[in-house]
Amino acid sequence: MIGAAPSGPLDASAFDTPRILLAGAVDYAMYDRFRDRLTQAPDSGLVVIELSTLGGDPEVARMMGEDVRFQSDINPARRLVFLGKAAIYSAGATFMSFFAVENRYLTRGARVMIHERKMDKTLHIAGPLTTCIASVKAMLNELEHSIAIQNEGFENLVRGSAVTMDEVLRRAPENWYIEAQEAKALGLVADVL
Repeated sequence: MIGAAPSGPLDASAFDTPRILLAGAVDYAMYDRFRDRLTQAPDSGLVVIELSTLGGDPEVARMMGEDVRFQSDINPARRLVFLGKAAIYSAGATFMSFFAVENRYLTRGARVMIHERKMDKTLHIAGPLTTCIASVKAMLNELEHSIAIQNEGFENLVRGSAVTMDEVLRRAPENWYIEAQEAKALGLVADVL
């Protein structure tokens, strides 16, 4: 088929001209750039998405990831491939988790950083006691669901690799930095370029 996506391992020449270049904070501005470039990308063949980020909004990373998942499902002739360059921290790792391991690549010396989601809130309790209980339960629900969403991302990231969820849950609270070659050895990425 003309324009068919290459299958199997890719070499450096496949990454010569990435279709989608993203750098900086993962935020709504990045999402807009990503969507614009994804819309302009061909419906078949190889589409490289290059990212370098120190992190950002994990929900924006999930939206971008869901777009990758959805587009991969509806356009099987198109192969969306992730190329992490220099720093793939936090929300960048969340975005990377939406790509199958065979579609994840890093540049030499790149670092992936995995950590737990963070929250910065103050719970002020005042008023009738039943209202106070509702406020505490609402905060607890937010925490529990945020942890569940975080762990879904961790599971996606380590699926098919030598990394266990127990290891991620043990190391993530301390900001786990993984160098590119180590990520390859652990089976988190297909190759290092």
